[in-house]
Amino acid sequence: MRTDLRRTLDRYAARRGEPRVLEVPPARYLAVDGRGDPDTVPAYAEAVALLYPVAYALRAVSREALGADYVVPPLEGLWWADDPVSFTDRRDKGAWSWTLLVLVPDGLGDEHVAAARAAVAARSPVLPLDRLHVLGLDEGLCVQTLHVGPYDDEGPVLADLHGRFLPEHGLVPTGRHHEVYLGDPRRTAPERLRTILRQPVRRTADAAG
Repeated sequence: MRTDLRRTLDRYAARRGEPRVLEVPPARYLAVDGRGDPDTVPAYAEAVALLYPVAYALRAVSREALGADYVVPPLEGLWWADDPVSFTDRRDKGAWSWTLLVLVPDGLGDEHVAAARAAVAARSPVLPLDRLHVLGLDEGLCVQTLHVGPYDDEGPVLADLHGRFLPEHGLVPTGRHHEVYLGDPRRTAPERLRTILRQPVRRTADAAG
């Protein structure tokens, strides 16, 4: 039986227009770092092309070593810039840094990731596997909501989240902006793309008291 983590993990639950506060437990990810406009820099497409072979090889390792099958989790990304307004008002993509991610399911350790990397290296020796690493992420308290539509239309949703929802609930941002891509832009019309927008936060002293 194949497990679909998008249906079983609370971190993948979000509703359009309804920001919610949740605790996101620690997790480990396959990760590739980069910088620049994801629409134009070759490094972004190269990162996606590097992550997925390893992610599918890791699923094969899980089936063989643990007898556990699962749907490969969705692509995710951490995004940041020296000026946070680059995400909201200006959307200055050239100033963005990013880390693309695919979740490593619980129960899979470094030895399983190493086996997956070795399998991919044997099949595709030209892939720059040195760019891929395992990232541990402990986001804790977060706020997330669902954006439906083109990625370039996220700005107003993020501006409302940071400018209204967080202050109204006594929350301030702490970690990097996190996106979870529930749709495949190669097969889905831009207006139907579904993206979870997540922001790690902490409570202000007044709210905590």
